[in-house]
Amino acid sequence: MQHEDRPIGRREFVGRLSAGALGATLANTGLAAQERGKSSDAPRRTTLVYKRVGSLEIQADVHRPAGNAVCPVVLWIHGGALIMGDRGGVDRRLRAPLLKAGYAIVSIDYRLAPETKLPQIIEDLRDAYLWLYEQGPKLFQVDTSRIAVAGGSAGGYLTLMTGFCVKPRPAALVSLWGYGDLAGDWYTKPSEFYRKQPLVSKEEAWKGVSGPPVTTRARGDKGPGRFYLYCRQQGLWTTNVAGIDPRTQDAALTPYCPVRNVTREYPPTILIHGTNDTDVPFEQSTEMDKELARAGVDHKLIAIPNAGHGVGDGAPKLVASAFEQALAFIEHHVRGQH
Repeated sequence: MQHEDRPIGRREFVGRLSAGALGATLANTGLAAQERGKSSDAPRRTTLVYKRVGSLEIQADVHRPAGNAVCPVVLWIHGGALIMGDRGGVDRRLRAPLLKAGYAIVSIDYRLAPETKLPQIIEDLRDAYLWLYEQGPKLFQVDTSRIAVAGGSAGGYLTLMTGFCVKPRPAALVSLWGYGDLAGDWYTKPSEFYRKQPLVSKEEAWKGVSGPPVTTRARGDKGPGRFYLYCRQQGLWTTNVAGIDPRTQDAALTPYCPVRNVTREYPPTILIHGTNDTDVPFEQSTEMDKELARAGVDHKLIAIPNAGHGVGDGAPKLVASAFEQALAFIEHHVRGQH
């Protein structure tokens, strides 16, 4: 099946990359040298700039199997509450099987909150997708006629956003413990779970995240970690990260809530979530499951009983099976219909 839609998005950054600039980018990142050296059978990782905002370079890591073959591709989006994390956080339980199966993985950075608000983060997401779609075949030999998108937590949320905010729509989505509703009580009211910890003051919270826009933050960084804790303790994540107050601007959140934007054109989706998740409630995936069923979208919800956020504490066999099913889902929708 062929896509009839043409990609949409902000194109000015693509226009700036002339053929000469593309060549320079390849040389500077070492991709040209890697492409000349074919002796290793190990997967290769290359870092490229997909967008510039002023002096800030926003990067993507391209993981490729060895060799020159054109690969199907998965776009990976990291988590971290849109506040923390970076492109290095590809879930190893999906990364290794994908590379072994012959997929390339493109893992992206994006500008982080609260210095950058949600509408601009979604701009980065759309630009990254457009860059992969248009430049990927030339830059790193991938087939972008069918792109799968995957991510965990906030990356799972951004994965679900690609179901309606980019074109051509992805071939498949893999949302790992993600969420589709930014206006729900879980994010807009104080969290009982996080309020069990000592309360963070507003002054302390904002102290660690004041400065220019950034695209990477270590998960162990105390500053943004305290900011996130403050937001959850006070029910201010949506206000402080999205820049939209859900109490007075609910309609303004609709373009950023996947659960409100599911139609029959939404891509096939697999959801994996632990039933005891204290960070992103399991109900976030069950709500998406209901909307996908209502719209008649091909989908699957895999619940990991008694598992928390990230499902690392779930029954090993069930977790392994969930990731095997995720790979099979990608295979079916990316390769199975050519």
